[in-house]
Amino acid sequence: MFKKAERKQSKLRLAISGPSGSGKTWSALLIATGLGGRIAVLDSERDSAALYANDFDFDVANIAPPYTPERYIKAIKEAEAAGFGTLIIDTSTHEWSGIGGCLQMVDELAKSKFRGNSWSAWSEVTPRHQAFIDAMLQSKMHIIVTMRSKTETAQQEINGKKTITKLGMKAEQRDGIEYEFTVVFDLSHDGHYANVGKDRTKLFAGDPQPITEETGKLLLEWLNSGKVEDQQPKTTSDSQPSHPSPSVTTVSNTSQGDNVVHFDTVKILRSITNALNLNDLKKAGAQVPQGLSDKEKEPFARAYTKRKAELTPMDDMTVDTIINELQQAGSQEHLGSIWNQKIENYLGVIPEKHMASLNDAFFSTNDVFEQAKQQG
Repeated sequence: MFKKAERKQSKLRLAISGPSGSGKTWSALLIATGLGGRIAVLDSERDSAALYANDFDFDVANIAPPYTPERYIKAIKEAEAAGFGTLIIDTSTHEWSGIGGCLQMVDELAKSKFRGNSWSAWSEVTPRHQAFIDAMLQSKMHIIVTMRSKTETAQQEINGKKTITKLGMKAEQRDGIEYEFTVVFDLSHDGHYANVGKDRTKLFAGDPQPITEETGKLLLEWLNSGKVEDQQPKTTSDSQPSHPSPSVTTVSNTSQGDNVVHFDTVKILRSITNALNLNDLKKAGAQVPQGLSDKEKEPFARAYTKRKAELTPMDDMTVDTIINELQQAGSQEHLGSIWNQKIENYLGVIPEKHMASLNDAFFSTNDVFEQAKQQG
């Protein structure tokens, strides 16, 4: 069952984030040129990529609203079928927060179908967004994704005075999307220099550096330096085809005493999310190495909790208990907390009759609090 971990040849999964004017498209084209092969650009930035047509050799397809995940998936499949070596998605931010993107879909579903309950709406939108992520991970092309970023701030109290503190730049995409990429570059306006937000290749370290075609060539050399993956035997009419493995292999290391343990983050996460029963889930969870930091454990714990909820049936007694807790909530904050803790992990797998009862309990209790506010 177990064998020595080996890094295999793979395709690039790279993200470039930065504010407007920081050079995301230009940098993506430089890296793609260094990778070699035919380049395709999926442009949702109003034909901005075409401004560089005299500087680079590439094909472009413009995408207009609505920016649904399905439209991005269709474009990825078409680029792959056309034989392109690299696809630049410029920008994936629109799939998340653009017109018709995930955030807007949640708002519209919450209003039209779930009586304003955005938590329930996410049960329909999250699988669609995940399908977009999977389409990128499973593609046979190099994928370069640009993401807009904005300054993230927080209000803090220092010496009794409230001040606004700058926390840094935050990409305008779903939290945790950086886990899906091999390398993440964060660009600044200062000379279009790149800070390395994440680097599984260990090629980029030290001070910020400019992106050039050599960056792409360096990445290509690393990608091709892995072992050539064994060819799978052809299937016959009597045999079942094997499931394709993701094109990104992400082998990490952690120390246990005097030993270094190698583990594949994406492979373990997929084992957890694809577990067919609780016993399989327990085995998948046991693959997570000991000795990881809390930050390293977090994606595994989140996936495990979600899959466990999906595999654990919600029976009538459990529903009645949760309904009683919702009805006995002491405040709107308490009501929301109960929903988050008891229901959110079950979204998408709760039978419709139970979901209707839970929604009714939530909104009837919430209405009581709203009426109290108006009267008070």
